Amino acid sequence: MEIDPVFFLHQFVLLAICFSLYYITGELVLNKGIKVNYTRKINHFAIFFLPIFLDIVFVYEKSPATKVLGLIIAISTLVIFIQPLRERSGIIRTMFLSFDRPEDRPHTLRWLVSQYIAAAFVIVPLVMYLASVHLEALAMIPLLINGLGDGLAEPVGVRFGRHKYNVRALFSDTIYQRSLEGSMCVLLAGILSIAAFSHLFTFPQFIAAMLTVPLATTLAEAYSPHTWDTPFIYAVAGVLLIGIVTFV
Repeated sequence: MEIDPVFFLHQFVLLAICFSLYYITGELVLNKGIKVNYTRKINHFAIFFLPIFLDIVFVYEKSPATKVLGLIIAISTLVIFIQPLRERSGIIRTMFLSFDRPEDRPHTLRWLVSQYIAAAFVIVPLVMYLASVHLEALAMIPLLINGLGDGLAEPVGVRFGRHKYNVRALFSDTIYQRSLEGSMCVLLAGILSIAAFSHLFTFPQFIAAMLTVPLATTLAEAYSPHTWDTPFIYAVAGVLLIGIVTFV
């Protein structure tokens, strides 16, 4: 299948902006004492929103091939952050600081890569199925819940979190903490996301989605392993949305 050349220009500009932002936020951590919890989420929002804005500027024909290739490129770029390359480049080392939480070491990169791969394995089939029933726009619901809700959960939790609870992580026995205040961001994002796409549901479907998806994705974020909430949010929201549009 032939891929629109504009897609590659879109990807080049996206990566150039993201890498520049990683360096700037890494400098904030290194020289200004800004917490990684904040710079990490600045990067999170950029990864989520930049493709949407760039789609307006660089219009290309989207297809399953471009979606899969885009994910492959995004995951592959993380290779530059492997330790041998970081040790040889001050620029890459500074970029890595923008999302390298001290408490995540030495698993930071492993968790990032594995989460992105797991999320891709969930979201691609979900988008393909929803497209097959002409409801592809519903895939924006789990994306928004993760992009907005999970994106805000950590900085809100760091700044305002008073009610903590413990979670575990993959490949580690270390106990990490999340906060109820942070998790409420996921709940609010779920409510707002369902409301934003209410026109795609029948009234019974809308009620079912509003009663289940926000709470279920909040619980998915709360009980998922540390740094691995994205694939769980996608999976839970996806299964519920498919069930709702199919059976309600």
